[in-house]
Amino acid sequence: MNLKLEAVNVLRWIHFLTMAFGSGAAVVALLLSGFEEGREDIQGLAATVWAKVVAWSFRLALVVGIALLVVLMQNGQNPFKAGIYFHIKLTLVFVLIGLSEMTPKALAAGKRGSALLVVVLFMAVTFTVFNKGLFRKEAPRSVPVPVAATVAPSTR
Repeated sequence: MNLKLEAVNVLRWIHFLTMAFGSGAAVVALLLSGFEEGREDIQGLAATVWAKVVAWSFRLALVVGIALLVVLMQNGQNPFKAGIYFHIKLTLVFVLIGLSEMTPKALAAGKRGSALLVVVLFMAVTFTVFNKGLFRKEAPRSVPVPVAATVAPSTR
């Protein structure tokens, strides 16, 4: 059995893991922020979870994503020429990262809007990634539709 680890596959896996950890922790922090209201003993827990887990997961995912882009370009691929898909994805990712950096302060102040927006942006990014065919440069090739044969009624 020939087991070959390629840098692209390892980076994609690490990128996936960091995004999964970050998005899962974002949902947990958003839920914790709802439980904080009126409870002095857990006040600030959501902001701490966000700052320690979510923000660092998203930062690491960004660094690994940039490394993945560099490795892909060294291998002769250029995701920027694949159509508008990659540009949409990068725009959403940078907005997500910016909001993620501002969210701990908002959560500490009891505001959940930016945390919810980060979760929604994460869903938009994953939708874009898994449906990149929607953003093709060229129109999809049309597939010929088989024509059903018609049988003339028999006359007796």
